[in-house]
Amino acid sequence: MNRPTDCLNHFDEAGQARMVNVGQKQETEREAIARGQVRVSPDTLALIAAGRAAKGDVLGVARLAAIMAAKRTGELIPLCHPLPLTGVEVAFRLNDEESLVEIEARVTTIGRTGVEMEAMTAVSVAALTVYDMVKAVDRGITFENIRLVRKSGGKSGTFQRAGEVEWDNSES
Repeated sequence: MNRPTDCLNHFDEAGQARMVNVGQKQETEREAIARGQVRVSPDTLALIAAGRAAKGDVLGVARLAAIMAAKRTGELIPLCHPLPLTGVEVAFRLNDEESLVEIEARVTTIGRTGVEMEAMTAVSVAALTVYDMVKAVDRGITFENIRLVRKSGGKSGTFQRAGEVEWDNSES
């Protein structure tokens, strides 16, 4: 009989949550890219773009928060392994047309398990930080479309979400 837990490796035979043993897996280079958006009012987006938020540099603080969050993902998500990250890059794009702060996090490691959760945690905390930095002027902020865009490495190989294009992060 197939149960929902039969194909999920975070459950044991009795259906109890467990941390997966990755000790026998090969170490490989792994990378994950996640993205998400923060929808703000046009006035708030202009404030962010001009660097005039009362609390300071919104995107600079959000970048640091995202990096710190990626490094601490194993402490936040109960069944995640703590990983030695080799790199965390966070980029932002301001989309005037849709009044969005677009966020991208790229996380790398050499290890036995992937960094998808670290990348998505980085995007999520960056979004929360943007909210915290400008909530005094815009309580209607929403977070949208946080997702894994690409992952590579490991036994399952590469995943690329259809319709996603590479960002040019040279200016972020």
